[in-house]
Amino acid sequence: MVDRKCAGCGKLKNREQLIKITKQNPDGEVIINHSNKIFGRSVYLCYNNSCIEAVFKKNRISKVLKAPVPEDLKGKLINEF
Repeated sequence: MVDRKCAGCGKLKNREQLIKITKQNPDGEVIINHSNKIFGRSVYLCYNNSCIEAVFKKNRISKVLKAPVPEDLKGKLINEF
């Protein structure tokens, strides 16, 4: 499978081992992409709180996706994973 880089720690991992966050085409909504069936610009995160905290602290999701990130996304990620 194809490896992807975690936006939090920078480690390369298999795509199935990462959380995918996608800015949907064409409406631009930022969502947690569980199915990998939704297309658009994406960013990947490890399944741990330190990576989730790091990307929000440095605003990396917004920079990579070139879109504003919903306020509740961090809470959803921490609660879900």
